[in-house]
Amino acid sequence: MQHSPVGGPHHDQALAAAIRALGRPDFPAAFACLARQLLAFDNLILIVYHGEQRPAVLYREFTDPVVYLPMDSEYLGSAYLLDPFYHEHLRGGVEGVRRLVDVAPDHFSRTQYFKTYYEQTTLLDEIAVFAGLGEGMTITACFGRDRSSGVPYSEEDIHAMTACEQMLTALIARHWHDYQPVVASRPSGSPLSERLRDELELKHQIRLSPRQAEVALFILRGHSSVSIGLHLDVSPQTVKVFRRQLYARCGISTQAELFAMMMPIFSRLTAGD
Repeated sequence: MQHSPVGGPHHDQALAAAIRALGRPDFPAAFACLARQLLAFDNLILIVYHGEQRPAVLYREFTDPVVYLPMDSEYLGSAYLLDPFYHEHLRGGVEGVRRLVDVAPDHFSRTQYFKTYYEQTTLLDEIAVFAGLGEGMTITACFGRDRSSGVPYSEEDIHAMTACEQMLTALIARHWHDYQPVVASRPSGSPLSERLRDELELKHQIRLSPRQAEVALFILRGHSSVSIGLHLDVSPQTVKVFRRQLYARCGISTQAELFAMMMPIFSRLTAGD
C-alpha cells in the first residue's frame, strides 16, 4: 500500500475529516481513516483502561474476525492483566506510540498467555497510540497486523506513526476528554499480588510470601529470571529459589500449570468477588 506523505492532500483531507468528527459518533472511523494514511493495518481496537478495572472496548474494526474472537470472553475477563500494553498503562503518564515488541518482557513469546491467548488471535505485530485522560485512565488505539497480511510492520511504518504521535494522541484525548467509565466493581486499594495471596489462602489454603506472589505475576507476564531480578533488585539465582518455592507451595511444576491455576483466580478478582 502506498501511503500519502504527511502534509500531502490525502493526509490533510483525512485529518480535516477527523477534526470535524470530534465529539461525534463517527470519530473512530474517521480516526481510522487518518491512520491508514500513515500505515496499512489489518485491525484496530480502541480500549480504555481505568486503573486495574476491567478495560472497555470503544471501537473495533478488522479484516479477519478471528482476531477478536477471544477478546470479550478471555481478554476482557482477566487476560488483560498479563498484557504488555496494559502494564504500560499502569506505569502512568504514558503517551504516544509504543510497539508491542519494544515493551513486552523478554520471554513474552514463551508464556502460556502467548500460547493460549495471543496465538489464537493470529496477531503478528501491534503498534499502539496511548492517550492519558486523567483519573488513572488511558485510551490505547491498537493497530494490528495479523494473518490477513502476514507481515509485521516495517521501520518505515514505525517512523510514520512516531512522526505523527502527538497529533494522534491529541485527537484521541480531545474526543474522549469527558469519558466516564462504567465501574462494575468496587476499586481495590491493594496491589494485585496482595489480593492474589489473600485469594489463594482463602479459597485454596495456599500461603505465599509477598515475594513469591510477585514472582508468580512476573513469570506469567513473561519475564526471565534475569529480568525479574532486575525488577526486584535480587540476583537471578534468588529468583530461581523463589520460583521453586512458589511451585512447591502450589503443588505444580510448570508455567502452564501456574497459568491454569491463576487465571480463574484473576477472573474472580477482576469481577470484584
